[in-house]
Amino acid sequence: MNEIILFSVGVFVGMFGTIIGVGGGFIVVPLLTIFYQFSPQYAVGTSMVIVALNAISGTVSYVRQHRIDYRTGILFASATLPGSFMGAYLLQLISKPVFDISFGIFLIVIVLYLGFRRQLPSEPVTMSTYQTPHFSKPLGFVISFFVGFVASMAGIGGGVVHVPAMIYLFHFVPFIAIPTSHFILAISATFAAASHAYIGEVAWTFIPYLGAGAIIGAQIGGQLSHKIKSYWIICGLLFVMALVAIRLIVRNF
Repeated sequence: MNEIILFSVGVFVGMFGTIIGVGGGFIVVPLLTIFYQFSPQYAVGTSMVIVALNAISGTVSYVRQHRIDYRTGILFASATLPGSFMGAYLLQLISKPVFDISFGIFLIVIVLYLGFRRQLPSEPVTMSTYQTPHFSKPLGFVISFFVGFVASMAGIGGGVVHVPAMIYLFHFVPFIAIPTSHFILAISATFAAASHAYIGEVAWTFIPYLGAGAIIGAQIGGQLSHKIKSYWIICGLLFVMALVAIRLIVRNF
């Protein structure tokens, strides 16, 4: 029964995470810490493996749809790698209550930012109408380093920062921003997962069930993503992030 639950969660994480371009770690980490009493280190390490599998599977789907800006993706991904490595090691110094509260506050900040966002950019009908917007590459590099650092410490992948940054700071359309974020995630999460595995912070017995579900769910999410309006995708992201943040903060008081 437990295996079925983990597989089902993996499918949901893969599907929903791929649709909104965030990997789904913000669901896996609270699941492991709240219901399975994982330490922050093992919850994050295990989550990063699931996020990596999800991101790789989802990226395959987006590659087939020709919706990835590879030049921007490689630039941002290269900046996340040193941040991911640093975050994996610093996580060992953080206690569970501090981790839960900090992670919850981080999610609330993102929710508030998106809640007061500007109007979403218009989306192209086909990839042929898309052009990479002009943006500050140094700023993108700095943000991506921060994304890698925070994502590796929190086990969330980093799309919760990259997607809104690409859309609202750099003016990418969601049609391209979400798949490109997933491509970045496939690279950075794999590196972060390897770092956590090397340290010995992965519960491998959970990987077959959560991982298989995430891979399957990511394929479903990739097919559904272009059929759902960006407004509803962002609303779904806000709702889930708010619930997780409140639960993590409240349980420590």
